[in-house]
Amino acid sequence: IAATISLSLTSPTRRSLSSINTFRSSSFSLQQNTPRSITTVRKPNLRCSMSIGAPEKTSQTSFLDRKQRGFLHFVKYHGVGNDFIMVDNRDSMEPRITPEQAVKLCDRNFGIGADGVIFVMPGINGTDYTMRIFNSDGSEPEMCGNGMRCFARFIAQLDNLHGRQSFTVHTGAGLIVPEIQDHEKVRVDMGEPILKASDVPTKLPANKDQSVVKSELHVDGVTWNVTCVSMGNPHCVTFGTKGSQN
Repeated sequence: IAATISLSLTSPTRRSLSSINTFRSSSFSLQQNTPRSITTVRKPNLRCSMSIGAPEKTSQTSFLDRKQRGFLHFVKYHGVGNDFIMVDNRDSMEPRITPEQAVKLCDRNFGIGADGVIFVMPGINGTDYTMRIFNSDGSEPEMCGNGMRCFARFIAQLDNLHGRQSFTVHTGAGLIVPEIQDHEKVRVDMGEPILKASDVPTKLPANKDQSVVKSELHVDGVTWNVTCVSMGNPHCVTFGTKGSQN
């Protein structure tokens, strides 16, 4: 797949940052010799042209190293279906696009299509890298587990790690240390889960220990046993049974 993304790259307001699965990635280049079909979509401040065919054998490194004004170079990764637009932002602590532009790029009908945009940024506070994410709705989570694993694989593609299998990443949820393993696998120590209801956060009534664990949640006449937990972003977890339709 070849894609050209042309948009106004304005500098957004700076904001402060308060196991194992295989990955597949799609690399996007700017040229294509023998396209079979072309689709062009236009929206305000966003033009996306995609050609599908047999691309030239172009080095991904040389592609990612290109710095052209007005163009956003990216690679598409997913971890167990959770897909992200990966952007090399190592030369700046400011994201290359705004949250509003991220919403347009993540649109699955008129943009690239993704669950979010992840930026690889310079490390701070002694870390090797910084990760920031804009969700498909423009919000910014503290961290994402699948996103971190994609981040680690992207780093392995971008940088010569000189044999290192792990590195440190600053996130809004704190320090994360992903580990590159064999067969394109990545292991991430997510730290201890946050179970205190007010810290998740959740509005569901807390138990005596201030957590929401195996609590009842009533939705449209159906009762669910749920647990609320945060690993940098809030989750509501329920367990189903094999063959269940719910």
